[in-house]
Amino acid sequence: MNLTSPIFQDADKAREHLEALRWPQGPICPHCGVVDDATGLKGKAHRPGLYQCNACREQFTVTVKTVFEKSKIPLNKWLLATFLMSSSKKGISAHQIGRTLGVTYKTAWFMCHRIREAMTETNPGALGGEGKTVEADTTYVGGKEANKHKSKRNSKNIGGMGKQIVHTLVERNGRARSHHIANITGATLRPLVFTNVHRSSNLMTDTAGGYMRLGKEFARHEMVDHGRDEYVRGDAHSNTVEGYFSVLKRGVYGTFHHVSAAHLGRYLAEFDFRYSNRSALGVNDAMRTDEALRMIGGKRLTYRRTNEGAHA
Repeated sequence: MNLTSPIFQDADKAREHLEALRWPQGPICPHCGVVDDATGLKGKAHRPGLYQCNACREQFTVTVKTVFEKSKIPLNKWLLATFLMSSSKKGISAHQIGRTLGVTYKTAWFMCHRIREAMTETNPGALGGEGKTVEADTTYVGGKEANKHKSKRNSKNIGGMGKQIVHTLVERNGRARSHHIANITGATLRPLVFTNVHRSSNLMTDTAGGYMRLGKEFARHEMVDHGRDEYVRGDAHSNTVEGYFSVLKRGVYGTFHHVSAAHLGRYLAEFDFRYSNRSALGVNDAMRTDEALRMIGGKRLTYRRTNEGAHA
């Protein structure tokens, strides 16, 4: 898949590609859920790709009840934007998306947030499992001193542009899951780790106080003391999650320059998605894009809801 692909140039080709991805067993009615029992409506009175469900008699297209619903932007441009975001390791700015697609910055910004909404996991399962290792760590993003003073317990939010705390769990040779958190106390970290990591996992952390007691609940818990310049002790380390942070920060500072606190969670979902579907796991750009397109269903994001915070 490349930028000259027909699905990025022609709206009908894009629709056909999306239908094949979302409806491998035939059209699925988004209103009643019936599979492959719909009639394609033809003729000048009907737009291409319009179906009528034979069970509930409702009409629908492949974009109904998805993040693409009610958009006037041609579907091929949606697919191209999804490809660009899925294939850019450190992200791509809304300004660049706008120039590439020939749309305004405002439109591109909204498109990017809709696609990030699609990339967000729905009902995610626990990371790790028996014999698997999960690393947990926190970092700061935003502000002029984002990489310093990591030991401070609370983020500084100056005009919405200050340091924000990101907590990330990375399954070695697996997925990543990040959260925007208010502090790194045990009260915050305990439910976060317990909810997202299987108890039979090996847990690797640093010596932050929030991890001390919760580690006893896992099959094995190892901590490395960065304060004493200890970074690796056998297989005990948090280098995998640190590698994730390096990509995240290069994206935030080098590509986006500023990410508001209101939207940080959506950007984290984007970086998590690319990491969890990376080439090292056998997922190429085309496969990653198709996976993002499969995830558009059941999600809606209006401009008003997206605009609840500063543009980023």
